[in-house]
Formats: sequence, C-alpha cells, structure tokens
Amino acid sequence: MRTILPLLLAAACAGSAFGQSQPTNAAKPGGELFEEMSRLDAQMFDAFNSCRLDEFASMFDEGVEFYHDQSGVTVGTAKVVEQVKENICGKARRELVPGSLTVYPMHGFGALLVGRHRFYQSARGSEPTGVAQFIHLVRKTGGGWKVTRVISFDHVGLPPRK
Repeated sequence: MRTILPLLLAAACAGSAFGQSQPTNAAKPGGELFEEMSRLDAQMFDAFNSCRLDEFASMFDEGVEFYHDQSGVTVGTAKVVEQVKENICGKARRELVPGSLTVYPMHGFGALLVGRHRFYQSARGSEPTGVAQFIHLVRKTGGGWKVTRVISFDHVGLPPRK
C-alpha cells in the first residue's frame, strides 16, 4: 500500500514536471481507451451524484484504497460507499472539469486517470463550492473495469461569485 502511492503521484506529475501540456504517452481524446475511461468516469459519478449506491459500489475493487487529503484513508468498497451515503447523498455532487481528464495506459493492468473535479454543496446547486484533483487507478478485469486506488487531493474552496 505504501509503495504504490509514490508511484501513482510520480506518474500523475510526470507530464507537468517536463512542461508538457499533453504527455506523449497519454491516451488521446477520441481514442478507444480515453473514451472508455471518460464513460467510466461519467457513469461512476452519475451513480455517485444520484446516490445509486449499488451501481456506484459495483465499479470498485473490494480492496479499494481511497486516499483523501482532508479525511484520510478509507479501505474497502463497503466503507467507501458508507462514507458517500453519510456525507454526499442529497448534500453534494461532483462534476469533472471539462478538458481536465488525462488517461494513461497501464499495460498489463488497466489505466490511470488524472483530472480535476468541481464540487457543489447542494445536489441541485448551480455554483461550485470547491475544486480538487484526482487520480484513479483502474484495473481491467474479465467483468469490466474496477477502480483499485483513488487519490483525491488539493481540495480548495472557491470564493463566492459577485
């Protein structure tokens, strides 16, 4: 568990560390892997935002590790879903920042998704209340894609609009 976190962070930062806006080894928008991961992200967070917890849970590996810069580490799908039920359902929603998703193939395993998301304090609110970055490590299995690691970090509140 402790060895994968530095590797994920290094992979996520590699493009920006070399001044690249679009890393050369990232899946290209319009390509099969990028589009499949974009659909997975949309499906996962549609279930998250709508509180369809069984569907949301089905997208995670049982041993998922969720690292959050403000609330710590959560291990296991049941615990992740429990926290969403208690803290998100009917209270908040998440949206991907358009154009922020980058997908890296992880050969022999699956894909790494890196991007930014906005949060809204209300499930129906129209003004975002915060932004953050995320990293999702996703494994390709015989039954589809399963999220194995999540890192949600750099949470910043947005000032009220005038």
